[in-house]
Amino acid sequence: MTTTPTTGGALGPACLDKTRSDLEWDRLLDAIASRCSGPLGERATRSLPFCSSCDAVRVAMQETHEAFDLLVVDEPLPSGGGPVIRDAVDRLRAGGALGPVELRDIAKALGLARTLRRFLQARRDRAPNLLRACETDTHLDALEEHLTAAFDPDGTLSDKASPRLRELRSERQAARERLLRKLEDIMQRYSITLQDTFITEREGRFVLPVRSDSHERFTGIVHGTSASGQTLYMEPRAVIPLGNRLKVVDADIEREENAIYASLSAELADQVESIAAAELALAHAELRAACARLTLDLDLSFPEVVDEPLLDLRAARHPLLQLDGVRVVPNTIRAEPGKAVIVSGPNAGGKTVALKTLGLVALMLRAGLPLPCKSTSQVGVFEFVASDMGDDQSIAKNLSTFSAHVRNLAAILEGTFRGALVLLDEVATGTDPREGEALASAVLDGLCARGGAVVCTTHYEGLKALALGDPRFVNASVGFDLATMSPTFDLMIGIPGASSALAIAKRFGMPSLIVERAERFLGSEERGFEQLVRRLNDERRALELARAAAEREQQESERVRKQLESELELARTRERRQISKETESLMSAVRRAREELRWAESRLKSRKLDEPRLREAARSIERVAKQVAIGGELEPPRDGEPILGEPLESHDLHKGLRVYLPRIRCEGEVVDVLSGGQVRVAAGAVKLIATVEELRRVGASKPAAPERPVRKPPRVAFDAASDPQSPIQTSENKCDLRGLRVDEAISMAQQFLDRSLNEGRRVAFLIHGHGTGALRDAIRTELASSPYVLRSRAGEQSEGGEGVTVVWLR
Repeated sequence: MTTTPTTGGALGPACLDKTRSDLEWDRLLDAIASRCSGPLGERATRSLPFCSSCDAVRVAMQETHEAFDLLVVDEPLPSGGGPVIRDAVDRLRAGGALGPVELRDIAKALGLARTLRRFLQARRDRAPNLLRACETDTHLDALEEHLTAAFDPDGTLSDKASPRLRELRSERQAARERLLRKLEDIMQRYSITLQDTFITEREGRFVLPVRSDSHERFTGIVHGTSASGQTLYMEPRAVIPLGNRLKVVDADIEREENAIYASLSAELADQVESIAAAELALAHAELRAACARLTLDLDLSFPEVVDEPLLDLRAARHPLLQLDGVRVVPNTIRAEPGKAVIVSGPNAGGKTVALKTLGLVALMLRAGLPLPCKSTSQVGVFEFVASDMGDDQSIAKNLSTFSAHVRNLAAILEGTFRGALVLLDEVATGTDPREGEALASAVLDGLCARGGAVVCTTHYEGLKALALGDPRFVNASVGFDLATMSPTFDLMIGIPGASSALAIAKRFGMPSLIVERAERFLGSEERGFEQLVRRLNDERRALELARAAAEREQQESERVRKQLESELELARTRERRQISKETESLMSAVRRAREELRWAESRLKSRKLDEPRLREAARSIERVAKQVAIGGELEPPRDGEPILGEPLESHDLHKGLRVYLPRIRCEGEVVDVLSGGQVRVAAGAVKLIATVEELRRVGASKPAAPERPVRKPPRVAFDAASDPQSPIQTSENKCDLRGLRVDEAISMAQQFLDRSLNEGRRVAFLIHGHGTGALRDAIRTELASSPYVLRSRAGEQSEGGEGVTVVWLR
């Protein structure tokens, strides 16, 4: 095996067939293919290529990520069920004509490609990479429509395919009907000689069932007999010319249909490369959709791909074990160029699983697939993955287990370079342990010197000791619980593992006497090393448990913090809504005050009062409006007006303090203490900011508010007479009050009139219906004292009569 690094951004072959077999790569492809919705995607999956560059890996992962994002929002790619048209495309390239089935398959494929293209174009912001990969030639749309129109739903050529075909089919129908009529006439005349009264076909000719003992009295051609020999199927001589004519027409129809197929094939041949690209787009989309489904099923992730060859996996899982439904223990493992991870521990503890997990992740990354690890993992593409796993002994080739391993190791050493990942299971076993250990040490040293990233499993104590004096080597171990005598499948980095062979032997029935004798055969150094490793593993496990508990506490603290933030934001939202509601109520009052001003101006003008008094009244009301409006200016104390109450100091201020505000002559409550000696005060529905100098303690005498005469709203006369210039009723100026209670109708009418006035309308229609008249009377009584209303009247007959009241606004 000779593999050299490639130059530039291109990558060489990802692995050899042996590595594919060792890692069971084809089983993973089977899992993806089973999630495809048709043969097109299955074929694309079985031949899934490894990406030729790191950029291609990133793009492939982004495409699957986009397909996954669409899948989780229930918008899967519409690519399934496409037919395989590769053979038909090859025939078109060779200049051949296609048959009806192939033509219909191409029409279906083009229709699916059009649907896919439009689906992705509508989601170009969410799936730009998929759109680039699956966009097809828009000129194929017209070709697809032409193909589809040429066939009927049952798959036969349509009469519309050509005028000649329609003419021939009509002629055939007429010839057939003439033939059948003639046969029915003969059947009635020769009923005695017939076995039964039906018309059937034999050898493509219409025949009658004639009794074998009477066929001499029936002239014609025999085209077959029944199984019993009692019936002869004969074509009467009188219909032979008609049958011949039908055959001629059938031949003409077949020639015309073949001519149409050839014509359609020629049209397709002109765009054969675009058609081939459309099939590839469908296959690509179906592959990405299947990868997205696998991502959802196995909880795969999309880590960022770095430029250097590196696998630093967090919570890595073996995907094939997940597919088998086996409980998988996630593990952390790292492989980088020039270093070797030496995994030790008991048999059946998960060493080989960790090795295969790393290899599968490397190949999945090279193929641009999502990975079975956390998204926080660091992953970089290894150009080549080599492995030596299992037993390759061969009697036919005169190879022992050790010989087969040595042959593989020699080939791997020859082909290793920086950017290669090497996976060795039980390196250099099957020979004398001391020589095997020495050979394994030399092989690992040589692989690291060549820049390979190496991960191996072993029981050799000498390999575990390499990490003590050489930073290129890192120990790792799989856990084993001596209390339960079972593996934990946890991979622990930095600690060598004990094989625990004697403990496992005792667990599986080896006599205690034999186990004790074996322990005595072990030297004190070996026993001490085993005990040290176990103690380190126990301490490591305790630290892991403590770390997990700390992480849980941190997560709980984070959850509580987020909950408190959410509750605080909810409270702020409620406060903002309340302020908005109070502001709207206040502004409504201001609008009503201004309407009263207009009413006052109207009444004053009617009495011919002087203009200065009118302007002064307007200025007074506007000053009041500014004082009560949120954000408006507060009127300062008038010159000479005494400031009552005891002044406050900054240290006196706190939330909930009742204060008096001379500027607006009312009490309020401090709701917030601001910087710079300012506070936010709530006075009824109004909230304003004031300085400490403006505030006085509550309890001081406050000036009595001057008495104001109570002004009654004007009474508006109800005019029952019709208006010579009737206003036009529209959807914007009418309010339907039918079906409401009186209080609800009055409230709704007031709101409608207020809104109409603000929007500049001068006429409104209130629809209250006839009924008992109670709602009508209540509405008109309310209108008589409304400050919005200039005058009102009942609707004219064309407007709804007494069921409608027309209102003119001020």
